[in-house]
Parts: sequence; structure tokens; C-alpha cells
Amino acid sequence: MKNKCLYIVLLLHSTILYAQQVTLTPDQIKTLTPEWKGERSADGRPYVPDKLLERLKNIRLEEAWGVLRNKGYMNQFEGDWMVLNPDSAMTGRVVTAQYLPLRPDVDKLIKEKGKAESRIGAPNSWPIDVLKKGDVYIADSYGKVVDGTLIGDNLGNAIYAKSARGVVFYGAVRDIEGLSEIKGFNAWIKGYDPSFIQQMMLSGINVPIRIGRATVLPGDAVLAKKGGVVFIPAHLLEDVVLTSEFIALRDAFGHQRLREGKYTPGQIDTQWTDEIKKDFLKWLDANPDKLPMSRQELDQFMKDRTW
Repeated sequence: MKNKCLYIVLLLHSTILYAQQVTLTPDQIKTLTPEWKGERSADGRPYVPDKLLERLKNIRLEEAWGVLRNKGYMNQFEGDWMVLNPDSAMTGRVVTAQYLPLRPDVDKLIKEKGKAESRIGAPNSWPIDVLKKGDVYIADSYGKVVDGTLIGDNLGNAIYAKSARGVVFYGAVRDIEGLSEIKGFNAWIKGYDPSFIQQMMLSGINVPIRIGRATVLPGDAVLAKKGGVVFIPAHLLEDVVLTSEFIALRDAFGHQRLREGKYTPGQIDTQWTDEIKKDFLKWLDANPDKLPMSRQELDQFMKDRTW
């Protein structure tokens, strides 16, 4: 119990300075994410299924946000981004990195630890080295734009080669034209500048970080669209996807029936009567192509909730 409490103190401080490594250990990440009961990556992060991440792309930000708020997770959204390709959605498993304003004695310590761990190159490349397919690199660089560019097109190519995804930076990038030429790569950033990174230091990889209004943990699922970014705790992803898909089905049915004049807005926007519920079930049977989930999943979901 004493060791577990020590881990939590370390994690909540969001720093590696007392932990004797640049990144949290698998055991520390497991301690940080105890509600996840499924598969994990070798580094200890929750490994949410690819199928759920693919379905997540079709979920509206408002729906995912609403499900999380109803479960008490009020601080999982950040908006007001510059998006490299705003018409593309991105989902994936979170790898976090924390940056701080440079302090020479701490920066020296970080680099010494990195060298002892056989890390190669500048510290801003170290988070890229840990990426796997399906990971999204999420970094808090405290909104710094001038001299705060974490990557250019060289590192952008490396990121996409390793993860087949992109980045979400509470900070900036450079070489934005070159980044735009990387097919499939996308970026949510707070700004662009041609300058190089200066007077900044990496303070931890796969530690808890703050992205604007949101708290983000390693292994979270991310949903990034042109309207903003939602960070979903791994243990809530399936519920977020199924609930959001069900809401979309309800809305599609309701909109159709309103256009047909079969029901009034007051009937659709309140608790449905048994008559409307039966009509909805018939509508589902007649429109199987509209189901984003299996019918078995849907039937179980409806059985477990009041709708």
C-alpha cells in the first residue's frame, strides 16, 4: 500500500525528476489507470481495440463530450485549434509528453537519464521513438509558439512512419508546408512559426499532462476533429462509442419521423412512449444498413438502459 501511494504521488506531480527514468514504468502506468481491465501495451498503457477506434471516427464531438460529462468527466475537451487537414478525423491511443521552460540543471539531469537509457538524439525526438501503430503523440508545450516548435517535416515523417497518425500539440510546429505534404499525417496545434525550438526541455514521457482545459493520461483514446479534441479514458471508450452511436440512431429516426409529420417535436424530445419505442424497433429492422454496431450489441445496449 505504501508503494502504491508513492506511485500516485509521483504521477500526480507529472514529473520524472523523482522517478529515476524519463518515462513512467509499466507498473506506474498500470497504477495510474486501474479501471482499465483489458489488454495493455508493453509500456503498460491501455490498449483499446482498433475496431473501437475506427468507429470512434464517426462519433460527433458533442456526443462523446456529453457521455463523458454524464459520467462525471467534465474536463476532457479542448477547442480552438489550428488544424492541418480540418476535414479529416483522427483517433488513436495516447502517448503523452510534457515540456517545460528550460532550466539548465534540470535539463542536464534529463539528458543524463536519457543517455543512461540509450536514448538517441535531441530530447524532443524521444517521444517519437516510443510510438507504435495507432498511437497519437500528445504534447503539452505550454502554448509556446515562437521558439516553441516541437517538430518540422523531418520529425513529422518519422511520426507518421511509426504511428500512421499525427499529433496534438498544445504548442507549435515549423515547416508547415512540408508537414502538409505528408499523406495521412494530421496535426492539431496552437500555432505555427518558422523558428527552431529553444529554451524548452522535455520533462517526461507517458506522464499525466494538461492540454488546455483537459487532463490527459497515457493510453487514453483521442478523438480529434475540426471542432476540437476529446480525450476519452480507456475504460470508458466502449461506452462512449455505443452510447454515441445509439444517440445518432435515435436522432436519425426522430428526424425522419419529424419530416414525415408522424410525431411532434414534443413527442420526440421527451421520454418516448411505448408506441414510439415499438416504431423505432421496426425502423431498425427496416434499416439494418444504418447500424454502426452489430444488432446483438444494440439489443444488449437497449436492454441495459432506459431509452
